[in-house]
Amino acid sequence: MKLLKDILYKVSLIEVGGSTNVAITSISFDSRKIEKDSLFVAVKGTNSDGHKYIADTIVSGAIAILCEEIPKEINEKITYIKVKDTTLALGIIAGNFYDNPSERIKLVGVTGTNGKTTTVTLLFNLFKKLGYKVGLLSTVKNQINNDIIPAIHTTPDAIQLNSLLHQMVEKGCTHCFMEVSSHAVVQNRIAGIHFVGGVFTNITLDHLDYHKTFDEYIKAKKRFFDNLGSDAFAITNKDDANGQVMLQNTKAIKKTYSLLSMADFKCKIVENQFSGLLLNIDNQEVWSRLIGKFNAYNLLAVYATAILLKEDKINVLTTLSSLSSVDGRFQYIRTDNGIIGIVDYAHTPDALVNVLKTIMNIRTGNEKVITVVGCGGDRDVSKRPLMAKIACDLSNKVILTSDNPRSEEPEAIIKEMNKGVDAVNNKKTISITDRSEAIKTACSYANQGDIILIAGKGHEKYQEIKGIKYPFDDMKVLQENLKLFEK
Repeated sequence: MKLLKDILYKVSLIEVGGSTNVAITSISFDSRKIEKDSLFVAVKGTNSDGHKYIADTIVSGAIAILCEEIPKEINEKITYIKVKDTTLALGIIAGNFYDNPSERIKLVGVTGTNGKTTTVTLLFNLFKKLGYKVGLLSTVKNQINNDIIPAIHTTPDAIQLNSLLHQMVEKGCTHCFMEVSSHAVVQNRIAGIHFVGGVFTNITLDHLDYHKTFDEYIKAKKRFFDNLGSDAFAITNKDDANGQVMLQNTKAIKKTYSLLSMADFKCKIVENQFSGLLLNIDNQEVWSRLIGKFNAYNLLAVYATAILLKEDKINVLTTLSSLSSVDGRFQYIRTDNGIIGIVDYAHTPDALVNVLKTIMNIRTGNEKVITVVGCGGDRDVSKRPLMAKIACDLSNKVILTSDNPRSEEPEAIIKEMNKGVDAVNNKKTISITDRSEAIKTACSYANQGDIILIAGKGHEKYQEIKGIKYPFDDMKVLQENLKLFEK
């Protein structure tokens, strides 16, 4: 419980009607979750406008209203606060309500199209092994040291975020590593949050259903770095075409990492096998169980971040070598007769290229590569034919299937993917709507030494169809069918 005047600290106010010397028990922007003596924040969302529910929240117990437009009919017992942007104010208010936890923990944000989850998870595991109590905020899960909390969004809303950070501080966490999505930046979910560092992995075609243009998507990522303070560090992948763009206007200390050119943190791939990577990082050889060039970038970003957080170089490299792959990220199994099955979250064109090129670079040349891939419904449609084309160009056999169709018809999504299949590749491509049947068919095609890639869902343990989430685990289905067809 806090006084309203205290949680309004640093908020730019336009108008206040009523007393700010009232005690607030909770904050909410969801009119259905209002409790007695709550502050309701009226947010103009994508699907609804919170201003329409102000009267309902007062009936439910709201004692104060934060809004962009004060209602014509007001209740004299209620305090009304008008601001220009309630999403921006919400972040500041949530921080004040939870005693600004981001200022009491070393919080590092990681943004980019691909590699966010792997990078933050590796950082979390690294710092735990180094002896710290650590927090994690990721697409897969949120974690406070050993306590796991299910994740709903890549980046939680401002209230959830500050609540989780507050719990981390209360439980003695010194560091937290979090994914920062472009949606979160644009929607001000990280407003008022203090970061000690920001990491950029890469940027490729994605989320154009939301951002409309690639330029707007780049700007959303860049805004995260623009808002970093002069006491923070900003580290970017120099090998990405837009890597340096991220650092253009930041006040933070600028650093770079690279596999291909001179940078503050440098890495060279010595060996790349299904058993792992041998890397030379800053003139020191280190072995990792992770696979592929994209993971070399992730590991280098993790190393650079740890060094910028003042950790010892040798301790970091030694501990890096003990870290395992992240669930659903190039997660592979090998049968007794040498068939390799790989499950990966690759759901963007660039991620699919990375995974398939990794396979191509490691294979001896005689094995077939069989790829099962789909595209999500209610998402960027422009990448659908691209995903199919990439799979066809870099595989011996391709099965186009359902991913998370959501409200769309799976057959319609697959039809759009098929637009990327040319006449040459048509003979090696089939469409099977049922994802389980598609994986089963891929396993039936495989012979000794062949490689099966199941792309798109990775760590997800469900398939979303018409608003319902059905249990579905790519790795479990793959394992069951590989046993069924083991020769």
